[in-house]
Amino acid sequence: MNKMLLTAALAGVFAAGVVTTAQAADAPTKVKCFGIAKAGKNDCKASDASHACAGKSTSDMSKVDFSLVADKAACDAAKGTTEAK
Repeated sequence: MNKMLLTAALAGVFAAGVVTTAQAADAPTKVKCFGIAKAGKNDCKASDASHACAGKSTSDMSKVDFSLVADKAACDAAKGTTEAK
């Protein structure tokens, strides 16, 4: 009985790992969109190294700060650019 229970538990763990890996592989990669972040709402460091952390931008729509968006089309729609200025 214990061997059967252990086998079932291991099969469940393996199946959960396969599902998690498949979901991670299907997750879309976001792109950096410069010039759309509000002050204090940027996603990472500035491209000119003026600050090194998310949430540290001091002005709206700075060309050196970015927000992550779904794809280039979303960046274009927000009137941003995928390259730092």
